[in-house]
Amino acid sequence: MAPAALQHESRTVCVMDASSCLGTTLVERLLHRGYTVHAAVQNQSENHSSNILSSGNKELKIFKSDPFDYQSIIEALKGCSGLFYTFEPPQDQPTYDEFMAELEVRVAHNVLEACAQTDTIDKVVFTASATAVIWRGIDDPNNTNKSSLSDLDERDWSDITICRNFKLWHAMSKTLAEKAAWALAMDRGINMVCINAGLLLGPDLSITNPYLKGAAEMYEDGVFVTADLNFLVDAHICVFEDVSSYGRYLCFNHVINHTEDAIKLAQLLSPMSLQPPTCDQDMRIIQQRISNKKLNKLMVDFESGAQVE
Repeated sequence: MAPAALQHESRTVCVMDASSCLGTTLVERLLHRGYTVHAAVQNQSENHSSNILSSGNKELKIFKSDPFDYQSIIEALKGCSGLFYTFEPPQDQPTYDEFMAELEVRVAHNVLEACAQTDTIDKVVFTASATAVIWRGIDDPNNTNKSSLSDLDERDWSDITICRNFKLWHAMSKTLAEKAAWALAMDRGINMVCINAGLLLGPDLSITNPYLKGAAEMYEDGVFVTADLNFLVDAHICVFEDVSSYGRYLCFNHVINHTEDAIKLAQLLSPMSLQPPTCDQDMRIIQQRISNKKLNKLMVDFESGAQVE
């Protein structure tokens, strides 16, 4: 039986960028749930997108979509009731630097404006990052959650000045792009929800992942969070299908707050870099200072294997 929350008039949705690890898995899961999917890819020669192209599913349509080309976004969105959006850096600038924020903001603006001009769009699920939440000071005037630094949640925003001073370009880009998306969504009356994801533990994870800048500080502050790929995909579909979803959702299912966890992650990133912990190593558990209760509450009754009828 289809979830009661599913009220969308169309079961056609767009995934952008479908050539990413997250995008590919979202496409596959959405097809399994009975959706027709417009897979918007930047580069069809990539490994992930080739997996999509070879599926042969009649409910799947592939669109070559340039996020800087407004018209190509419009084409991919035609007839869709929803959009799952995640930013993938352009191939000629794969690493995050101080200029990436400008690009990411431009793309977010293009995508949200295209949604505003597509009258069938019911809901946008915007993939952001936990790095747009965690880099802040207790006296930051931009935060509405004033309880203490130990209670970080979706109400908090990273401080752009802190990000710039410490060259946290990923956090700065994600924060500015998400704020630009929210501003346009509110101005255009777009129904948008945001997934602020922890570090994705997918097959593409490597030591060069820009999320990892400041990893030691995140660990010491008790805010170093990760998300398994399947959990992240379930969270995206849950907030799309549930009509009660709103605002931002911090998304993670593990906190790196113990030496053993940190070493396991380091070995995953670089297998030869570290040896297993010895008895004289620091075995303390860092207090968790970040909450995902809002998402967990929404997902209590979500059935990840359910099919749309």
